[in-house]
Amino acid sequence: MLVAAAVCPHTPLIVRDLDELRSAARAAVAAVRSAAPDLLVVVGGAEETRRYEGSAAGTLRPWGLDVTAGAGEPVLPLSLTIGRWLLDDDDQDRQDRQDALDGPDALDGPDAFQAVAFDAAPADCLALGAALAGEGRVGLLVLADGSACLAAGAPGRYDDAARPYNDAIARAVAEGDPQALAGLDAADADRLWVGGRAALQVLAGAAAGRRFSGRLLAESSPYGVGYFAGSWT
Repeated sequence: MLVAAAVCPHTPLIVRDLDELRSAARAAVAAVRSAAPDLLVVVGGAEETRRYEGSAAGTLRPWGLDVTAGAGEPVLPLSLTIGRWLLDDDDQDRQDRQDALDGPDALDGPDAFQAVAFDAAPADCLALGAALAGEGRVGLLVLADGSACLAAGAPGRYDDAARPYNDAIARAVAEGDPQALAGLDAADADRLWVGGRAALQVLAGAAAGRRFSGRLLAESSPYGVGYFAGSWT
């Protein structure tokens, strides 16, 4: 069963800019780890649905940042690379605190990375989430951006429908509402450049039938793109 989840943005901007959002994302990751799940799985959108081992690495060099997360050959797509980076950042912070107390302690990295195709059908996303939740006491780190059509000059063409769609996602995260995420329209998401729709519906599938306390820790839309950081416990 799903015991906790974090929703964080998958934009590379979180690595060097967007300090408030990055701080909120770190708090969301910490909340998932404090629930002590038996399995920690990172979920994010990609060109195809695929599972990666927990030791997999990724790089942000294609996006102009000389940053590599994890060791070994970088194979993770952007969303999962950001997830790996957030977890590694949290690991380092916890290790620094532990060293200050009584010496080194073992760090618990992710157990798996799960990519879901951006255009995956909602039913497939829900089924994937249910399968992940069936693997034990699971914590999810879900990388999901909102609409990229929120303002003139945004990556996508401005659309009046973008703000209501984006607000619906923020409300669902804040309220811990898997049904609202399950009901996100895939066609509208595609038109409004909602990069996280599929990943959010994986979360909905994993959370189905259970009640969660949601917290929206941060929400912003720099450059006309919606970003969220929140936690479900």
